[in-house]
Amino acid sequence: MKAIVRDTYGSPDVLRLDDVSAPAIDGAGVLVRVHAASVNAGDWHLLRGKPLPFRLIAGLSKPKYRIIGNDIAGTVEAVGRDVTRFKPGDEVFGDVSRCGFGAYAEYAVARESALARKRASVTFEEAASIPTSGCTALQGLRNGRIQSARKVLIHGASGGVGTFAVQIAKALGAEVTAVCSTKNAGMILAIGADQVLDYTRVDFANSGQKFDLILAVNGDRSIWDYRRALTPAGRYVMVGGSNRQLCEALFLGPLLSVGAQKLGNLLASPNQQDLELLMDFIEAGKIQPVIEHSYPLSQTPEAIRRLEAGHASGKLVVAIRR
Repeated sequence: MKAIVRDTYGSPDVLRLDDVSAPAIDGAGVLVRVHAASVNAGDWHLLRGKPLPFRLIAGLSKPKYRIIGNDIAGTVEAVGRDVTRFKPGDEVFGDVSRCGFGAYAEYAVARESALARKRASVTFEEAASIPTSGCTALQGLRNGRIQSARKVLIHGASGGVGTFAVQIAKALGAEVTAVCSTKNAGMILAIGADQVLDYTRVDFANSGQKFDLILAVNGDRSIWDYRRALTPAGRYVMVGGSNRQLCEALFLGPLLSVGAQKLGNLLASPNQQDLELLMDFIEAGKIQPVIEHSYPLSQTPEAIRRLEAGHASGKLVVAIRR
């Protein structure tokens, strides 16, 4: 099969298209013929082996995972003897990061619990965009108690996670303010935001507005700025950003959580139930994956390079079979 492989840590330049053996499955495995994959920030962390503590999982000097990539959508090719939920021919999507990665290839192996059924009304590329970004947005909002939040701020609204978060928050009844750049303001309003704050012109932390929930997606502000924009019972949830922001959320967050006000971070964990819920939202027309561009498999390095540079609006996908 064709796959994007690497033998060392480094930039996207270390990736190459190669012919490799198709993966084998055991009794609990599902072999998926991959039609599409999507690009996530975790790809370039895995590719570069940074931050360095990450290598305790990914391999100290040599990468443990030769084929990277989390999110897939495709058709079940074969199933192990213990698999009961899926059969050959079923259209599925999911996150294979806990199954050894391997999304950027013509075939990938997943556990039954990592997959959910794709609906006929949803394309493979749309389905591939959902697992990591959609679950991160959903779980981050849930962690921030979106059900009781009237006013929600999405900081970093124009990326993969952000575009899902804006739409999910609206679908759950919140008034959504989105922070993004000038060029993305129109797109963010079109997918349902009630208000856009252009960060080149408006500082949300000093705007005088207060929010019941702030979801920071690859934000670039200190935890003090976020706290200043919270209501007394508000919640700040960090789901992406720099190492400094992560450390602030982990160590300062508990110290700054006074009374009903809570500040912290969330490490999302895609699961079958949330994948099915997100697919329900899409089929019902409540959310729509925002896909900026689709690349062929051979151009996966370019897709990862664009995401790492911070230029993507919405999701970047890799169409392995058109």
